[in-house]
Amino acid sequence: MLNLIGVIIAFIVILLLIRKKISFGLTLLLGSFIIGVFSLEVISPIDIPKTMIEASFYSFKTHQIITSTIELALLMTLIYVLAKCMQETGAIEKLITSLRSFFSKGGTLAVIPAIYGLMPNPGGSLFSAPLVDTEGTKYHLDKDQKNFLNVWFRHIWFPIYPISQAMIIICSVNFSGIPMGTLILANFIGFIAFVIIGFLFLERFLRLHPRTREPAPKNVQGLVYLLPPIVPLLFYPLKYVGLPETRCFLLGVSVSIILLYFLTKNNWKTYRGILKKSLTGKLAFAVFGIIIFQEMFKVSGVDSIISQMMSSVAFPALIIVIFIPFLLGALTGSDFGALAPLSYSLVAPFFSFTGITLLGLTSLIFISSFLGYLISPIHLCNVLSSDYLKTDTTRMYKYFIPAVVATLCVQIVFVIFLFRI
Repeated sequence: MLNLIGVIIAFIVILLLIRKKISFGLTLLLGSFIIGVFSLEVISPIDIPKTMIEASFYSFKTHQIITSTIELALLMTLIYVLAKCMQETGAIEKLITSLRSFFSKGGTLAVIPAIYGLMPNPGGSLFSAPLVDTEGTKYHLDKDQKNFLNVWFRHIWFPIYPISQAMIIICSVNFSGIPMGTLILANFIGFIAFVIIGFLFLERFLRLHPRTREPAPKNVQGLVYLLPPIVPLLFYPLKYVGLPETRCFLLGVSVSIILLYFLTKNNWKTYRGILKKSLTGKLAFAVFGIIIFQEMFKVSGVDSIISQMMSSVAFPALIIVIFIPFLLGALTGSDFGALAPLSYSLVAPFFSFTGITLLGLTSLIFISSFLGYLISPIHLCNVLSSDYLKTDTTRMYKYFIPAVVATLCVQIVFVIFLFRI
């Protein structure tokens, strides 16, 4: 039970330090240490540094160097570099000018992050943050409104995106074994609700601020600057020939940075200066903090405690099936971590008591874990978008909570009515 108390204290400390603008990576390392100390009844003291090392670069089981976290940190850094280069070279402004000519009345604030959402990699909101920042300023939105719109529409495709890791895993024979197309259809109402709710918030934000209406003829020239964020998607199929997903995007983003140089026609000295100015280690440190925190959470065994507590209280089985994935999504800040290894296995014993088909339950697990992950304070997209827009993740909850509750309620009602046994 002490480990559960440790997780609660860790999250309180993390939220407080985030509000104080303390380094996110450092904050998460402190949170990880707190969880480790409070878990000493189930782990040994040496397991704390071992877990941190294993999450970072080395496996004590196989005695091999593990590069996945390093590669992810490098990828986040390169994404930031590309985003800053697009901003500094004027590519973003030209792209927005073109998009604005096709989408009026602030529609670009939804379209821009939605386009970048087609890139299924962690922290992808960093791509769209500079564009949403610039476009949001045009409509006098504050930084928290920009942040919410960027993160919300960045994840708009998640419930129906066939190449997301979470979708692939939950449809595998190791879990539900449900055909992917069938699950996508079951998630479609939740997806529609997610889109409509996002646009309702967008319309509300725009009503609160005066708009600048400018007639804009169709401008296609700036659309060429969609290529840098889209090019990495073209490298994604390389995963099917054995190249790890992160390396696919590392290669793609690197090519995009080079491509941007030729598209903008800057001289090399100027572009090299922009590259140098864009490099930062802060994001890499945040990635290490997140991965270490997630690993410490697993080692602590808190997930099993949560499951046992839920099964011992007089809650309807359906509520447990919905709540545990949502909670784990919020605690881990990982769609993959919350959905496959944790949630599905934990709630499977309750399936037979719900009166809902396997397809309906799988859809609820998917949507609830996704929404919990979406609003997690350690969700990488929240962290990176908030960092770029000079705010913090907690300031989005005044928008997140009603939006998430509404989306989840729509999906629950849909499943209860259509997927009863």
